[in-house]
Amino acid sequence: MKIHMKVLHISKYYEPFIGGVEQVARDCAAAMDGYEQKIFCFNHEKGDAVGNVDGVEVIRAGCFAKVASQSLSFSYGKLLKKTFREFEPDVVIFHYPNPFGAHYLRKVLKKRPSCKLVLWWHLDITRQKVLGKLFEGQTKWLLRRADRVVATSPNYIEGSRHLSSVREKCTVIPCCANAARICADEAARTRAEEIRAEHAGKIICFAVGRHVPYKGMEYLIRAGKLLDERFFVAVGGAGPLTDRLRELAGEDKKISLLGRVSDEDLKAWLLACDIFCFPSVTKNEAFGIALAEAMSFGKPAVTFTIEGSGVNYVSLDGVTGIECPNKDVGAYAAAIRMLAENEPLRRRYGEAAAQRAQEYFTYERFAQNVNRMISEL
Repeated sequence: MKIHMKVLHISKYYEPFIGGVEQVARDCAAAMDGYEQKIFCFNHEKGDAVGNVDGVEVIRAGCFAKVASQSLSFSYGKLLKKTFREFEPDVVIFHYPNPFGAHYLRKVLKKRPSCKLVLWWHLDITRQKVLGKLFEGQTKWLLRRADRVVATSPNYIEGSRHLSSVREKCTVIPCCANAARICADEAARTRAEEIRAEHAGKIICFAVGRHVPYKGMEYLIRAGKLLDERFFVAVGGAGPLTDRLRELAGEDKKISLLGRVSDEDLKAWLLACDIFCFPSVTKNEAFGIALAEAMSFGKPAVTFTIEGSGVNYVSLDGVTGIECPNKDVGAYAAAIRMLAENEPLRRRYGEAAAQRAQEYFTYERFAQNVNRMISEL
């Protein structure tokens, strides 16, 4: 029986803003059904706002600018203080990194020593090295103050100097494959059959993700150019690098940039493809929810080795797919060829992928882990 407890989730953004952190925050709130909850975040539009998502109140602080991926707000501190005063949470779940939010959270928590803090560690600040050093003291304070630190994989605990310093506080809660996105309906199956017919006789390789440097799509396209005409490489998503990726693909008919992919089309491509390509190259890719989703469809994966990242915990080399030396385009192409030419191997890795996803990355397992961690507080 759950005791009455008030939980405040603090995320950078929230639904309808789409991102990996936001999806985990939403899954976390859904998993804690039975607790009194509120969400606090930046507004993805101008001005403060209060709304409701999945039956939970969402308080959004207006954002006037964004610098180095960090949103800035004039009203954030005042609104957060007001939320604490009126809601009086017993537990705060703070999704890291969010240095601006952490600044004001620190001020509030200093006056509330009995409030439990769960620090949900999504990734280290690695790209903005100057900012990482600037907020070093703040990060250390958060780690000291935290009652629990959630890591999405054991790999990240070992690979992060911050998390390894508080290993005794860490709890591993892997992200989950979004249930709605892995439930293939008849429309998705019909569309998948159409995709297979459009590329009859081809080995279909599929990748999806934002077109930003750490996602490594350029390495997949370079690898695709080394493949022969038996292959078709479909790359979903969009972002700042889309034009550059199109230019890199050039006139190569084997490679197609699909643009943004709807949830229905995503399911269809995951059903239709033979190999899932996940070419991320840095620790900014801390886990890989899209990878877990593809594995749920029973697809073997080709990944790069990323030291300290959870990617190589999600998909296991020689078990659910093939892991290649980081940024080694030749090795990546060779791994794709190996899977294409060995159907029994492809099938075995795919079956193992589905089994691993079912064992570790379902929403049900995620919910169990979240509620166990909260009850331990």
